[in-house]
Amino acid sequence: MNDNFKCIYKILKALEKAMDYSEFDISQIDHTKLEISRERWARYMEMLVDSGYIKGIRVYTDCTDELCIDNEGIRITLKGLEYLTENSIMQRMYKAATGLKELVG
Repeated sequence: MNDNFKCIYKILKALEKAMDYSEFDISQIDHTKLEISRERWARYMEMLVDSGYIKGIRVYTDCTDELCIDNEGIRITLKGLEYLTENSIMQRMYKAATGLKELVG
């Protein structure tokens, strides 16, 4: 799986686990934790919001061109949960196909 999608999966998985708690510490999925640039992380957040996978966060540039992130209670959406489910199924199918290929030779 591509590194971009690994990060996206980690973000969504952490938000899915956070559904059991009243608050979520965004530092669990920030750029430092994921070992990526702040700009790349912000773009991931922006894409996830635009795709409807998460809500409660806003990424924008202020008048000084500074990248700003407002966390208004970030959370995963139903569409984000569906992505996790489909991704898990695809991973299992890929592993099974790879195992079968090795077995058959």
